[in-house]
Amino acid sequence: MGELLWMAGKAFLIAIVLTPIVRDIFRSYNVVDRPGKRKVHAYPIPRVGGIAIAVAYGVTLLTAPAAEAAAAPAACKLLPAAALVFLTGLLDDFFSLKPVFKIVGLVAASSLVFFSGLHIGDLAGQSVPVWLDYPLTVFWLLLTSNALNLIDGLDGLCAGMGLAATLTLFAAAFLRHNLPLAHATFPLAGALLGFLWYNISPATVFLGDSGALLIGFLLGCYGMIWTQKASTVLSMLVPLLALSIPLLDVSLSVLRRFLRNQPIFAADRRHIHHRLLDRGFSARQAVWVLYLFAALAAALALLASSPWGGKSQVAVIVLFCVAAGVGIHQLRYWEFDIAGQFLFGGGLKRALDGRLRLERLTGDLERASDEAGWWTMLIEGARGLGLSEIRWIGPEGERRETLASQAAPVWTFRMPLTDTESIEVSGPVPDASASFDLMGFAENARRTFLARRAAVQPDIAVAAKS
Repeated sequence: MGELLWMAGKAFLIAIVLTPIVRDIFRSYNVVDRPGKRKVHAYPIPRVGGIAIAVAYGVTLLTAPAAEAAAAPAACKLLPAAALVFLTGLLDDFFSLKPVFKIVGLVAASSLVFFSGLHIGDLAGQSVPVWLDYPLTVFWLLLTSNALNLIDGLDGLCAGMGLAATLTLFAAAFLRHNLPLAHATFPLAGALLGFLWYNISPATVFLGDSGALLIGFLLGCYGMIWTQKASTVLSMLVPLLALSIPLLDVSLSVLRRFLRNQPIFAADRRHIHHRLLDRGFSARQAVWVLYLFAALAAALALLASSPWGGKSQVAVIVLFCVAAGVGIHQLRYWEFDIAGQFLFGGGLKRALDGRLRLERLTGDLERASDEAGWWTMLIEGARGLGLSEIRWIGPEGERRETLASQAAPVWTFRMPLTDTESIEVSGPVPDASASFDLMGFAENARRTFLARRAAVQPDIAVAAKS
């Protein structure tokens, strides 16, 4: 234990001395993160703090006593890949790389880790074939790297989450006598603690991608070191719980953007820490709230990893899911509220019912023998949709049909059929149980009308194709 404390202390001293030096050098060269609409800081701040963490961690491992280095072969295996991740992030800090180039760098680093012998490997004694092991390893490291990078939005948040996860994995390793993991994690904890001295609000230096990607990548590697010693599938909860806040944030981001039909990698201001700010918390309060949840997750992880906690692992899962559900509900993501109402509040059934009615109407309109039959079918379809009135306006006058006299119309929708003809429909305030595609109704009515007219007037065919 004394050797581990010395390694962590060395990393701490290097980081606490080197961080202000790096900060001041790059501030003089104007390598800073400038304020913006997604940023909460008010003045430019250097964003290359990852240099100090990388140097502190690397130097500590490389200068460790021979006995300590021999006890930490896993840590040495990940150093070349970690260096590649650090350089990829550093290039992004200087030149703002496109996402594809960062992904290429991370995939290359993940491949280095895999072929060095550090991978997901056997899960609870079950052998994983290479064709599955390799993509799982790459995906896991991409996930953890980007999760820490995405959460780097407030002073001290990413570094604090990284420190909490690192200490959690170190404590779990210590309890289970997993010396390779203990030797890999404790120096990083010292480096992060030294960096946080300058990164806690008000921060004078930021991690940058070089630091955030590196921390996430190392934590992903630590998780794989843990799984190599895991005896049960539930034991794999430890790295998931240790990284639960960043992983939850990236998962919510992907799900939100999917529901809103936005690019998955699009930046926005709706991460967990942004939602806390929108709820009225100050930046410092938001960070401490997330620290509190990270501490809860750490306690659950240690309970799941402890020798006496084997029987409580299912309870740990339930407790974490309940806490996460309550927390997400308090963040008030309207995308999830709407999706929940759609799936469980009858919205999906109403949407399907409306779509089926529209499809039946389209078939009836296509089968109508003439325009009079088409008009009759359109009236019946509009009545089935709960509309109040429908009118056919043309050169020869107007045809009007009142569909529901007791429902006073409050809106009118006009759809052109030709240059001189149109259909107008009116309706009441829609009932909560009503659901239909008004635009689809209009488009299908126009298309079937033009197709029928073109059959008797070929010069309309061009309009039917437009």
